[in-house]
Amino acid sequence: MSSTAAFYLLSTLGGYLVTSFLLLKYPTLLHQRKKQRFLSKHISHRGGAGENLENTMEAFQHPGEFELSFCSASHQRLIKRLRDYFSCYQTRSAVTIGTDMLELDCHITKDEQVVVSHDENLKRSTGVNVNISDLKYCELPSYLGKLDVPFQRACQCEGKDNRIPLLKEVFDAFPNTPINIDIKVNNNVLIKKVSELVKQYKREHLTVWGNASYEIVEKCYKEAKGTTHHVQKSKVSHLAFRYVYVWVLNEEQEYKRAFDLGATGVMTDYPTKLKDFLHNFSA
Repeated sequence: MSSTAAFYLLSTLGGYLVTSFLLLKYPTLLHQRKKQRFLSKHISHRGGAGENLENTMEAFQHPGEFELSFCSASHQRLIKRLRDYFSCYQTRSAVTIGTDMLELDCHITKDEQVVVSHDENLKRSTGVNVNISDLKYCELPSYLGKLDVPFQRACQCEGKDNRIPLLKEVFDAFPNTPINIDIKVNNNVLIKKVSELVKQYKREHLTVWGNASYEIVEKCYKEAKGTTHHVQKSKVSHLAFRYVYVWVLNEEQEYKRAFDLGATGVMTDYPTKLKDFLHNFSA
Protein backbone atom coordinates (compact mmCIF):
# COMPACT_ATOMS: atom_id res chain seq x y z
CA MET A 1 0.00 0.00 0.00
CA SER A 2 1.39 3.41 -0.95
CA SER A 3 1.96 6.11 1.63
CA THR A 4 -0.77 8.23 0.03
CA ALA A 5 -3.36 5.44 0.31
CA ALA A 6 -2.33 4.76 3.90
CA PHE A 7 -2.70 8.46 4.72
CA TYR A 8 -6.24 8.60 3.31
CA LEU A 9 -7.20 5.38 5.09
CA LEU A 10 -5.93 6.62 8.45
CA SER A 11 -7.54 10.03 7.93
CA THR A 12 -10.91 8.44 7.14
CA LEU A 13 -10.69 6.09 10.11
CA GLY A 14 -9.65 8.90 12.43
CA GLY A 15 -12.48 11.13 11.22
CA TYR A 16 -14.98 8.32 11.73
CA LEU A 17 -13.80 7.67 15.29
CA VAL A 18 -13.87 11.37 16.22
CA THR A 19 -17.33 11.86 14.71
CA SER A 20 -18.70 8.74 16.43
CA PHE A 21 -17.33 9.90 19.79
CA LEU A 22 -18.82 13.40 19.42
CA LEU A 23 -22.26 12.10 18.38
CA LEU A 24 -22.27 9.58 21.19
CA LYS A 25 -21.41 12.26 23.74
CA TYR A 26 -23.54 15.01 22.18
CA PRO A 27 -26.46 13.34 20.33
CA THR A 28 -28.37 16.62 20.05
CA LEU A 29 -25.82 17.87 17.49
CA LEU A 30 -27.95 16.11 14.87
CA HIS A 31 -31.29 15.62 16.59
CA GLN A 32 -32.94 18.18 18.82
CA ARG A 33 -33.98 16.70 22.16
CA LYS A 34 -37.74 16.24 22.32
CA LYS A 35 -39.44 17.92 25.23
CA GLN A 36 -41.52 15.65 27.44
CA ARG A 37 -44.98 17.14 27.95
CA PHE A 38 -45.18 15.88 31.52
CA LEU A 39 -42.86 14.49 34.16
CA SER A 40 -44.66 12.49 36.84
CA LYS A 41 -43.02 11.77 40.16
CA HIS A 42 -46.26 10.64 41.79
CA ILE A 43 -48.33 7.99 40.01
CA SER A 44 -51.43 6.34 41.49
CA HIS A 45 -51.58 2.61 40.64
CA ARG A 46 -55.16 1.70 39.69
CA GLY A 47 -56.06 5.05 41.24
CA GLY A 48 -54.54 4.06 44.58
CA ALA A 49 -55.64 0.48 45.23
CA GLY A 50 -54.58 0.65 48.87
CA GLU A 51 -56.86 3.56 49.63
CA ASN A 52 -60.00 2.90 47.57
CA LEU A 53 -61.43 0.11 45.45
CA GLU A 54 -59.07 -0.20 42.51
CA ASN A 55 -59.89 1.28 39.10
CA THR A 56 -63.07 3.04 40.24
CA MET A 57 -64.06 6.65 39.70
CA GLU A 58 -63.92 7.14 43.46
CA ALA A 59 -60.29 5.99 43.47
CA PHE A 60 -59.38 8.28 40.58
CA GLN A 61 -61.19 11.25 42.09
CA HIS A 62 -59.77 10.84 45.57
CA PRO A 63 -56.43 9.05 45.64
CA GLY A 64 -55.23 9.84 49.12
CA GLU A 65 -58.65 9.47 50.72
CA PHE A 66 -58.86 6.36 52.88
CA GLU A 67 -62.14 4.52 53.15
CA LEU A 68 -61.59 1.48 55.39
CA SER A 69 -58.64 -0.89 55.12
CA PHE A 70 -58.34 -4.33 56.64
CA CYS A 71 -54.65 -4.91 57.22
CA SER A 72 -52.23 -6.14 59.81
CA ALA A 73 -52.16 -4.22 63.09
CA SER A 74 -49.09 -2.19 62.10
CA HIS A 75 -50.62 -1.16 58.75
CA GLN A 76 -53.89 -0.34 60.51
CA ARG A 77 -52.11 2.06 62.87
CA LEU A 78 -50.22 3.66 59.99
CA ILE A 79 -53.41 4.15 57.99
CA LYS A 80 -55.13 5.76 60.96
CA ARG A 81 -52.25 8.22 61.43
CA LEU A 82 -52.20 9.05 57.72
CA ARG A 83 -55.98 9.47 57.62
CA ASP A 84 -55.87 11.89 60.55
CA TYR A 85 -52.91 13.80 59.17
CA PHE A 86 -54.34 14.18 55.65
CA SER A 87 -57.99 14.65 56.56
CA CYS A 88 -57.90 18.14 55.05
CA TYR A 89 -57.38 16.58 51.58
CA GLN A 90 -60.32 14.23 51.61
CA THR A 91 -62.59 16.28 49.36
CA ARG A 92 -59.91 17.26 46.84
CA SER A 93 -59.29 15.75 43.45
CA ALA A 94 -56.31 13.59 42.43
CA VAL A 95 -54.18 16.33 40.94
CA THR A 96 -54.93 18.77 43.75
CA ILE A 97 -53.55 16.43 46.39
CA GLY A 98 -50.41 15.78 44.41
CA THR A 99 -51.03 12.87 42.02
CA ASP A 100 -49.23 13.65 38.78
CA MET A 101 -50.54 10.65 36.83
CA LEU A 102 -53.29 8.06 37.08
CA GLU A 103 -52.57 4.45 36.09
CA LEU A 104 -55.38 2.16 34.99
CA ASP A 105 -56.10 -1.03 33.03
CA CYS A 106 -58.41 -1.58 30.09
CA HIS A 107 -60.47 -4.41 28.60
CA ILE A 108 -63.23 -4.49 26.00
CA THR A 109 -66.77 -5.78 26.39
CA LYS A 110 -68.86 -7.87 24.01
CA ASP A 111 -70.51 -4.67 22.72
CA GLU A 112 -67.05 -3.07 22.21
CA GLN A 113 -67.07 -0.69 25.15
CA VAL A 114 -63.64 0.06 26.63
CA VAL A 115 -63.87 -0.49 30.37
CA VAL A 116 -61.44 0.14 33.21
CA SER A 117 -60.63 -3.14 34.95
CA HIS A 118 -57.45 -5.04 35.72
CA ASP A 119 -58.85 -8.56 35.26
CA GLU A 120 -60.44 -10.07 32.18
CA ASN A 121 -62.08 -12.70 34.37
CA LEU A 122 -64.08 -11.03 37.12
CA LYS A 123 -64.00 -13.82 39.71
CA ARG A 124 -61.44 -12.08 41.93
CA SER A 125 -62.93 -8.61 41.81
CA THR A 126 -66.68 -9.33 41.64
CA GLY A 127 -67.09 -12.91 42.86
CA VAL A 128 -68.69 -13.85 39.51
CA ASN A 129 -66.76 -16.23 37.25
CA VAL A 130 -67.31 -14.44 33.92
CA ASN A 131 -65.10 -12.76 31.33
CA ILE A 132 -65.56 -9.10 30.44
CA SER A 133 -65.36 -9.92 26.73
CA ASP A 134 -68.35 -12.27 27.05
CA LEU A 135 -70.70 -9.62 28.46
CA LYS A 136 -72.22 -6.37 27.31
CA TYR A 137 -71.30 -3.37 29.41
CA CYS A 138 -74.74 -3.19 31.01
CA GLU A 139 -74.35 -6.83 32.10
CA LEU A 140 -71.10 -6.40 34.03
CA PRO A 141 -71.38 -7.27 37.74
CA SER A 142 -70.34 -4.84 40.46
CA TYR A 143 -67.07 -5.04 42.35
CA LEU A 144 -67.02 -6.73 45.72
CA GLY A 145 -67.09 -4.29 48.61
CA LYS A 146 -63.63 -5.35 49.72
CA LEU A 147 -60.58 -6.26 47.62
CA ASP A 148 -57.01 -7.31 48.32
CA VAL A 149 -54.37 -4.64 47.81
CA PRO A 150 -52.41 -6.21 44.92
CA PHE A 151 -48.86 -5.38 45.99
CA GLN A 152 -49.28 -5.19 49.77
CA ARG A 153 -49.32 -8.44 51.72
CA ALA A 154 -52.18 -9.02 54.17
CA CYS A 155 -54.02 -5.83 53.20
CA GLN A 156 -57.50 -5.27 51.85
CA CYS A 157 -59.33 -2.10 50.98
CA GLU A 158 -62.98 -1.21 50.60
CA GLY A 159 -64.94 1.67 49.11
CA LYS A 160 -68.45 2.79 48.32
CA ASP A 161 -68.08 2.97 44.54
CA ASN A 162 -68.19 -0.58 43.14
CA ARG A 163 -69.08 0.16 39.52
CA ILE A 164 -66.74 -0.71 36.63
CA PRO A 165 -66.29 2.58 34.74
CA LEU A 166 -65.81 3.29 31.07
CA LEU A 167 -62.50 4.73 29.90
CA LYS A 168 -64.31 7.69 28.38
CA GLU A 169 -65.73 8.56 31.81
CA VAL A 170 -62.19 8.88 33.14
CA PHE A 171 -61.19 11.03 30.16
CA ASP A 172 -64.25 13.22 30.76
CA ALA A 173 -63.48 13.64 34.45
CA PHE A 174 -59.75 14.35 34.06
CA PRO A 175 -59.16 16.18 30.77
CA ASN A 176 -55.81 17.62 31.87
CA THR A 177 -54.39 14.73 33.89
CA PRO A 178 -51.73 12.41 32.43
CA ILE A 179 -52.97 8.82 32.36
CA ASN A 180 -51.03 5.58 31.96
CA ILE A 181 -53.15 2.89 30.28
CA ASP A 182 -52.22 -0.79 30.49
CA ILE A 183 -53.73 -2.68 27.54
CA LYS A 184 -54.43 -5.94 29.34
CA VAL A 185 -55.22 -8.25 26.41
CA ASN A 186 -53.87 -8.69 22.90
CA ASN A 187 -57.03 -7.54 21.16
CA ASN A 188 -56.90 -5.47 17.98
CA VAL A 189 -60.33 -3.94 18.57
CA LEU A 190 -59.35 -2.85 22.09
CA ILE A 191 -56.13 -1.23 20.88
CA LYS A 192 -57.95 0.58 18.08
CA LYS A 193 -60.77 1.75 20.37
CA VAL A 194 -58.34 3.10 22.97
CA SER A 195 -56.43 4.96 20.27
CA GLU A 196 -59.66 6.44 18.92
CA LEU A 197 -60.68 7.61 22.39
CA VAL A 198 -57.29 9.21 22.98
CA LYS A 199 -57.63 11.12 19.71
CA GLN A 200 -61.29 11.98 20.32
CA TYR A 201 -60.47 13.56 23.68
CA LYS A 202 -57.29 15.18 22.26
CA ARG A 203 -55.15 13.42 24.85
CA GLU A 204 -52.25 12.35 22.64
CA HIS A 205 -49.83 14.48 24.67
CA LEU A 206 -51.19 13.28 28.02
CA THR A 207 -51.52 9.54 27.52
CA VAL A 208 -49.00 6.73 28.00
CA TRP A 209 -50.23 3.33 26.90
CA GLY A 210 -48.86 -0.13 26.23
CA ASN A 211 -48.12 -3.40 28.02
CA ALA A 212 -45.26 -5.64 29.17
CA SER A 213 -45.96 -7.81 26.11
CA TYR A 214 -43.73 -6.97 23.14
CA GLU A 215 -46.47 -8.03 20.70
CA ILE A 216 -49.03 -5.68 22.25
CA VAL A 217 -46.51 -2.84 22.33
CA GLU A 218 -45.74 -3.31 18.64
CA LYS A 219 -49.45 -3.05 17.83
CA CYS A 220 -49.74 0.07 19.96
CA TYR A 221 -46.81 1.65 18.13
CA LYS A 222 -48.38 0.81 14.78
CA GLU A 223 -51.74 2.24 15.84
CA ALA A 224 -50.10 5.38 17.27
CA LYS A 225 -47.89 5.96 14.23
CA GLY A 226 -48.04 9.57 13.10
CA THR A 227 -49.41 10.78 16.44
CA THR A 228 -47.86 12.01 19.68
CA HIS A 229 -49.04 9.00 21.73
CA HIS A 230 -46.47 7.76 24.22
CA VAL A 231 -46.10 3.98 24.34
CA GLN A 232 -44.61 2.23 27.37
CA LYS A 233 -42.42 -0.82 26.91
CA SER A 234 -42.12 -2.52 30.28
CA LYS A 235 -42.97 -2.51 33.96
CA VAL A 236 -39.92 -0.32 34.41
CA SER A 237 -41.45 2.14 32.01
CA HIS A 238 -39.23 4.45 29.99
CA LEU A 239 -40.09 7.17 27.48
CA ALA A 240 -37.40 7.58 24.81
CA PHE A 241 -34.93 5.96 27.25
CA ARG A 242 -34.67 9.17 29.30
CA TYR A 243 -37.53 8.99 31.79
CA VAL A 244 -37.83 5.99 34.12
CA TYR A 245 -40.98 5.09 36.07
CA VAL A 246 -40.92 2.21 38.53
CA TRP A 247 -43.84 0.21 39.96
CA VAL A 248 -45.33 -0.93 42.11
CA LEU A 249 -43.65 0.40 45.27
CA ASN A 250 -45.51 0.82 48.57
CA GLU A 251 -42.89 1.37 51.27
CA GLU A 252 -40.87 4.48 52.08
CA GLN A 253 -37.55 2.65 51.82
CA GLU A 254 -38.56 1.51 48.32
CA TYR A 255 -39.47 5.06 47.32
CA LYS A 256 -36.12 6.34 48.59
CA ARG A 257 -34.09 3.69 46.81
CA ALA A 258 -35.90 4.34 43.51
CA PHE A 259 -35.36 8.10 43.60
CA ASP A 260 -31.79 7.74 44.89
CA LEU A 261 -31.09 5.59 41.81
CA GLY A 262 -32.47 8.30 39.54
CA ALA A 263 -36.06 7.23 38.88
CA THR A 264 -38.22 9.93 37.32
CA GLY A 265 -41.33 8.71 39.11
CA VAL A 266 -42.85 5.97 41.24
CA MET A 267 -46.19 4.20 40.96
CA THR A 268 -47.86 3.23 44.23
CA ASP A 269 -51.02 1.78 45.76
CA TYR A 270 -50.74 4.39 48.51
CA PRO A 271 -50.85 7.91 47.01
CA THR A 272 -51.03 9.60 50.39
CA LYS A 273 -47.94 7.81 51.69
CA LEU A 274 -45.98 8.69 48.55
CA LYS A 275 -47.14 12.31 48.74
CA ASP A 276 -45.90 12.53 52.33
CA PHE A 277 -42.58 10.95 51.35
CA LEU A 278 -42.03 13.33 48.43
CA HIS A 279 -42.78 16.31 50.68
CA ASN A 280 -40.04 15.22 53.09
CA PHE A 281 -37.70 13.91 50.38
CA SER A 282 -37.68 17.25 48.60
CA ALA A 283 -37.28 19.26 51.79
